[in-house]
Amino acid sequence: MAADLDGSRLSVLWGLPFAGTLLSIALVPLVAPRFWHRHYGKVAAAWALAFLVPCAFVFGPRAAGAGLVHALVAEYLPFVILLTALFTVAGGIHIRGNLHGSPGLNTAMLGVGAVLASFMGTTGASMLLIRPLIRANGHRRHVAHVVVFFIFIVGNAGGALTPLGDPPLFLGFLKGVDFFWTVRHIFAQTLFLVGALLAIFFALDSWYCHRREAATRPDPAPGTRRIGFDGKVNVALLGVAVVLVLASGLWKSPVAFDVAGTPVGLPAIVRDAGLVGVTLLSLWLTPRKVYQDNQFGWAPMQEVAKLFAGIFLTIIPVIAMLKAGAHGPFGPVVSAVTRADGTPDPAMYFWATGALSSFLDNAPTYLVFFNTAGGDAAMLMTTLAPTLAAISAGAVFMGANTYIGNAPNLMVRAIAEDRGVKMPSFFGYMLWSGGILVPLFVVMTFIWFR
Repeated sequence: MAADLDGSRLSVLWGLPFAGTLLSIALVPLVAPRFWHRHYGKVAAAWALAFLVPCAFVFGPRAAGAGLVHALVAEYLPFVILLTALFTVAGGIHIRGNLHGSPGLNTAMLGVGAVLASFMGTTGASMLLIRPLIRANGHRRHVAHVVVFFIFIVGNAGGALTPLGDPPLFLGFLKGVDFFWTVRHIFAQTLFLVGALLAIFFALDSWYCHRREAATRPDPAPGTRRIGFDGKVNVALLGVAVVLVLASGLWKSPVAFDVAGTPVGLPAIVRDAGLVGVTLLSLWLTPRKVYQDNQFGWAPMQEVAKLFAGIFLTIIPVIAMLKAGAHGPFGPVVSAVTRADGTPDPAMYFWATGALSSFLDNAPTYLVFFNTAGGDAAMLMTTLAPTLAAISAGAVFMGANTYIGNAPNLMVRAIAEDRGVKMPSFFGYMLWSGGILVPLFVVMTFIWFR
């Protein structure tokens, strides 16, 4: 639908349902928490209808229906199927033993998560480690900052080195960017950001631990039981999920099926069917006790699925307007990334991609600026390498600026709140990201993206 809508002829008013969705996620939990907890799915559906119904009147029911099918079949369902598979498989791996949440252990777990994120995806690494991290800190009064830095590092920055790490980089891989290009060109930036965040976290967590934890709850798992993990079959299933995702990008097939005007290729069908199979196998083969020990529940996945359904539908006209480039309503944004001599400005690409990735889905935002910079992978990997590095870094790193910048953010918050952690509000979280991440991004701009 976004491809069919002429974004250059759309008014910015078509972006109001998307803005309403974001404001609802940000404000309603603050002013009406009980209402939000019970009816957030209905709120997301209402904003989706606020776009689809006027679209049907203005462009016709056929166009609105085609847009709905495209958003669901080509974007939303693959997104939710992958998240569900990773959520289920990672939830079936229980790390046992007495992990005691000291500043040193917490920092080490965040560092391990950052490494894993580039190989099993930010979602997979987040789902694997967030539960044991929260359990390890169950005796502490102040835990929210641990989860916030987990989102910064494991849910976002750690996934910057390979196409398996984060969806924007996977889209670049599908467009022709070499698999190892990102690790060669933004390794230093990733090392700087992750290293700085780990150092800041260690200092902050040490302060909380030694100055603010005068009265702590009893350790829920005392003793020195040997560290290990249960649910080993899920490690193999996680590997199958990664192979399925990677193969869908490498396998080129002319076979495609038309679903109400949306082409669905055979590789995508095989990938999604395989991921559904992985999910069902995990539920079948994992002992019930493992899920019980992990306090596994479907509430976090349900919240993400419902809210992102609204986001994927209301974002349709916004992406169309962005794709219109300099001729669309967001023309000033697109024009701002080009210097007076017509060459791309890496600093502006970094901040423009990052700013939009903070509030829009970072995968289509990556594609918009990838195409704005010419869309030629060979040229972007060589002559325009600084520009592609800026786009890649902005899309991945700045997805951590808000809860909705990247899928793991919202999911990790939901799991933490389900475990009793009092997380910052939407704007409260932005105070954390604005005070910690943004200054680091400014430093990175002067070092790498001038």
